Amino acid sequence: MKLYHRETYLKKIRVFYNDTGLIKVISGVRRCGKSCLMQTIAEELKGSGVPDKNIIFINLDKRGFKAVRTAQQLENMIDELCNAEGVKYLFIDEIQNVIGFETVLNAFREEEEYSIFITGSNSYLLSGELITKLTGRYIEFEMFPLTFDEYLGMKKFMGQTVNDDVTVEFEKYIQEGGFPKTLEYPALEDKINYVKSIIAEIFKKDIRKRVKIRNVASFERIEKYIINNFGATTSLSNIHRELHKNGNDITRETLNRYIRILIDAKIISKCERFDLKSKRYVNGEQKYYLADLSFYFATNTDNRINYGPVLENITYIYARSKGYEVSVGRIGRLECDFIVRAGRFKYAYLQVAMTINSSIETENREYKPLEMIRDNYPKYVITRNDLIQQRNGIIHVNIAPFMKGGQLF
Repeated sequence: MKLYHRETYLKKIRVFYNDTGLIKVISGVRRCGKSCLMQTIAEELKGSGVPDKNIIFINLDKRGFKAVRTAQQLENMIDELCNAEGVKYLFIDEIQNVIGFETVLNAFREEEEYSIFITGSNSYLLSGELITKLTGRYIEFEMFPLTFDEYLGMKKFMGQTVNDDVTVEFEKYIQEGGFPKTLEYPALEDKINYVKSIIAEIFKKDIRKRVKIRNVASFERIEKYIINNFGATTSLSNIHRELHKNGNDITRETLNRYIRILIDAKIISKCERFDLKSKRYVNGEQKYYLADLSFYFATNTDNRINYGPVLENITYIYARSKGYEVSVGRIGRLECDFIVRAGRFKYAYLQVAMTINSSIETENREYKPLEMIRDNYPKYVITRNDLIQQRNGIIHVNIAPFMKGGQLF
């Protein structure tokens, strides 16, 4: 089977292919493409001359491996399959299915004959024992569903028709989302049903199997509330107050725990607020963005698009997929949608809006926060489909052509 190469992630991992001292952890929401990424890595290794017998795949969700649930069973399985000379390339999918896997992986890592790659669908993978036993001995690569440029690339790879008007494709991408398998289904209804199955699978395998939820109905109401209000500036107190108004009487502690579960399951990400004057994070206020917009459209009957948070969400995931750190910026009383950081010394500031052409007041509202930032890092205004402007050195781009081939840095 030919695989679409997701170069955004491959170029981050390649330098570590032959590193036997670090365990390569590929994390991300279910069905975002982690298993296919590992298979692509194996293809590249074979292309570089690594013999087939030195590449071992263990998928702990599949027949033949599903019974492997203990550390000893995992060790025995690896010993049985790894009998080649030289460096062995060990790929293990859904490693969190094995209790105590950390000790086993560390033992094989210490032999310096194994280059180990593992995947997991939630951040429980990087909690507890893994952190304490493998500190400094693993490197994490977080994956996301397809960004817009990948969406276009995969459609072409699959031989599907791609409209010459990039904005037409962008509108499809908004509603279809970026889970790779959705591209196999021609009808939007089928794509949405597939995403619903992902949500159910996440709840079954990544949530209920790992944490105790006494009131499932209450959890599902909170999940829907957070999904419905993605991109909104909020706080735990605000959410608690709104839920209480709607008759959802849960404690703040339970609410906080449920939100943490949604973050751990990679359904949502928290984007914290950073004050540019004090150079500190602001406690209490943040935004939550979805791992994929299809989560919203799959859980709502109203498919009208609110472009403000939608464009923000797409921009946020795009930046995160590139490996950038992202936060909401505050400049006095004004807000910059995103501060994006790459490494120690690369910054960019982003304002995201449906349009700045509707009025001079709208234009000023989007430009003013950027104009107040007194450094020389790149500043962007990102819109849906406006006539491109020039103002005070700030870069104005439309989101679809920019994400098809643009770069922040």
